[in-house]
Amino acid sequence: MNMDRPLLEDDLLAYVDGALDADMRARVEQYLDTHPEAARRVQGYLAQREDLRAALAPIAQEPIPAALNLSRLVDAHRSARRVPWKIAASVALAFTLGGTGGWFLRGPADQAGVAALAREAASSYQVYAADRTRPVELRADSTPELVSWVSQRLNHAVSVPDLSQSGYRYMGGRLVATEHGPAALFMYDDDRGTRVTMLVRPMKVEGDMKMVPHRQDGVAGYSWADQGLGYSLMSSLDPDSIHRLADETRRQLTAPRGAG
Repeated sequence: MNMDRPLLEDDLLAYVDGALDADMRARVEQYLDTHPEAARRVQGYLAQREDLRAALAPIAQEPIPAALNLSRLVDAHRSARRVPWKIAASVALAFTLGGTGGWFLRGPADQAGVAALAREAASSYQVYAADRTRPVELRADSTPELVSWVSQRLNHAVSVPDLSQSGYRYMGGRLVATEHGPAALFMYDDDRGTRVTMLVRPMKVEGDMKMVPHRQDGVAGYSWADQGLGYSLMSSLDPDSIHRLADETRRQLTAPRGAG
């Protein structure tokens, strides 16, 4: 591991998960000793993990619903060779009953598509936009380095929209961890305290999707996907204002390809 690079949020998350080697763990602990804002975030992550573990403990102790029992599904599959509609009914029943007992399974689009992207972007906004000490890892003057770095990590060419004509100064960005792998988070500020973030990550499903709105705990935004990359703009702005910014962002990101 390159010990010279700046620490990332996924390093802090790996620290919380106990997934770092001894050297990296010591480096993170030294960093937390001198960065109280990051230390508070890590304490919050640890508390959230324990709360989640406590909340899920009763479900983990529940027996698997009979409808999802492996031997029962195998028996259903065998009988389906004689009566094909029975396996379809068994699977439908398993999914229906499973949902009532804490075993509800979301579809792949809801799990990893634009809806999931929007939730991740809203959560990232809530964590980083409020940080007045170190909201970005690399500032605007390091944009080439940041773009090269995140493009390599995401395995996609990523660019930073210019929202200065809309009144928002580009501050910089960072790499963040999501449920679906690394993502780039770029941040903007109107110099009056209002911030806007754009989350970008590869899309395993819904690689091309029209723009859709999203609201979550006082955060509003718009999300879309184009040629395998998902984009989500979030802010505390009113929906009309963030919609205009999202339209301008999408115009800039699609214009180079459309011009060819």
